[in-house]
Amino acid sequence: MSKQKHLKIVAIPGSLRSTSSSYKLLEIFSTLLPGDVDFQIYNRVGYLPHFDDNDNDYKEVDDFRVLLRGADAIVICTPEYAFGVPGSLKNALDWTVSSGEFVQKPVALITASSQGEHCHAAMKLILTAINARLSDDAMLLVPFIRSKFDRDGQLKELSLKDDLQKVIDALLRITHD
Repeated sequence: MSKQKHLKIVAIPGSLRSTSSSYKLLEIFSTLLPGDVDFQIYNRVGYLPHFDDNDNDYKEVDDFRVLLRGADAIVICTPEYAFGVPGSLKNALDWTVSSGEFVQKPVALITASSQGEHCHAAMKLILTAINARLSDDAMLLVPFIRSKFDRDGQLKELSLKDDLQKVIDALLRITHD
């Protein structure tokens, strides 16, 4: 009998604030995962140097790439800033274009913002450009995100957990395909 390997999912928040809605959603996401999944939030997006295509050797970039290569799947949860992708997240993704960490890597995308449609559409284009393995079922747009939590930061719209579970199920499905 063969032992099934633990899956490793790396989460990349698009917000730099650890108290943001993106982090809150990723924390909820982590509680819904099966017990055999290792889940890690990469909280150093803001520490990556500005992208340049020279052969610079940045430890922070190397560490980021190694983490992504070791992941079986990736989940990105991001707000929308000024109708677009937060600069630090876009910068992080730019560092993977030529090195290929996202190539055929299963990715779930959660965009949670006041509106979010522009960022969500842009992220789909970016993830397609870097050849991530995507599924519409592993994508979730959560508009009016602040209304989903109470003043204490607790989730008050419990149907959002069901939506996150559907994203997880789809991500696990494309990870095993």
